Amino acid sequence: MSQKQNENEMITAVYADEDGNILDAPGMRGMGRTGRENILLQPEDLIPLPESADLMLLPDRLAVGRSPEGETMPISGLAVAAILPAGYTRLYMPAYERAEDAQRLPLYGYTAVVVYQDELYCAAVYTDENDKWDPVHYNTKELPKLVKRTKKDLPGNRIVEQVGGCSLKWHCCTAQNLFYRRWECGIPTSPVCNANCFGCISLQPAECCPSPQERIKFRPTPEEIAEVGIYHLSVAPDGIISFGQGCEGEPSLAADNISAGIKLIRAKTKKGQINMNSNAGWTEGIKKIVDAGLDSLRVSIISAREESYDAYYRASYHLANVKESIRYALDHGVYVSLNLLYFPGFNDREEELAAWQDFFRELPVQMIQVRNLNIDPDAFLDIMPEPKGKILGTRHFMEVLHKEFPQLVIGSFSHYVEK
Repeated sequence: MSQKQNENEMITAVYADEDGNILDAPGMRGMGRTGRENILLQPEDLIPLPESADLMLLPDRLAVGRSPEGETMPISGLAVAAILPAGYTRLYMPAYERAEDAQRLPLYGYTAVVVYQDELYCAAVYTDENDKWDPVHYNTKELPKLVKRTKKDLPGNRIVEQVGGCSLKWHCCTAQNLFYRRWECGIPTSPVCNANCFGCISLQPAECCPSPQERIKFRPTPEEIAEVGIYHLSVAPDGIISFGQGCEGEPSLAADNISAGIKLIRAKTKKGQINMNSNAGWTEGIKKIVDAGLDSLRVSIISAREESYDAYYRASYHLANVKESIRYALDHGVYVSLNLLYFPGFNDREEELAAWQDFFRELPVQMIQVRNLNIDPDAFLDIMPEPKGKILGTRHFMEVLHKEFPQLVIGSFSHYVEK
């Protein structure tokens, strides 16, 4: 192989200069990070950078690469990360050297980026294909007009006002689907929560990282909930309404209003699917909503170990309560998936995987939706338990679960459940 071919096949580190230009670092091997460890990336770890991915510079963090002499060292430029679209699961985070006084990073899922075969690649795998969530379908030029149309159709409905703002200001796809009259649309209901998640995207302390959403400040009535639900499910193809959105707290705490709203909806239409995204910590609320006619439940979760779970959720409930809620939903015919918050070097620890195997033997949920955890890597690891076993790798984590539990769908998106 010629020298030129060798150069083309080399996985090369990238960095950003002081003007924000993204450059490669000739001779420096590209690296990624799992947990707190920086490792050399291999071709099988990489995919071409998706067209809809965003690139982000990491302030106060120098890029890191491996020198020709085999030394891991910083590069005189900022680390660069890819922010992946839904459907992709990162394998490694960017390798960097953090300044002592560095500010905490905003809540995004940072993925390693390198140059390979003269193109930008990232350390990820494609987990799930669902054209409905392709960014090309969202933020279209006619969206403001569609928001006005729905506000005219449902005048004075505070939910419509809320998700209209989420659509135009925060570019939330689930909010936008109400106005496009299709697929899954969000109905936020709860301004409060029974957890204090370290990486909550709707509410963060002012001195911390900014939240990428704005939490709802009111409690919709059953009538407001039903008005939006009937409006959407009556016309939307593959229509889903979902409680428990990024702009709210825990929906089960609004169980009385949600359950009454579901009954009003089902008195008018049997079409579509009623879903809830929940931490499932308040079992009594979950039971009310399930009994009212919930079709599917997606449970946000980060670990099947009490110690790790409590460290992240910092909640008024515990993992045992979550399990009780899931058991009730399964026993009552609800399709249950897990929204698994995934962080390379944490979930794929030996002890975490073993706990998940025990969890799925006890609770045969139908699906895992793997979600890149949006968090500052160092801040996250500072609050979590130290590893007790080896880090096995993301691919190994998924392969072991798929082999033992072949009925378990491992993907990224909520799927329309045929009744």
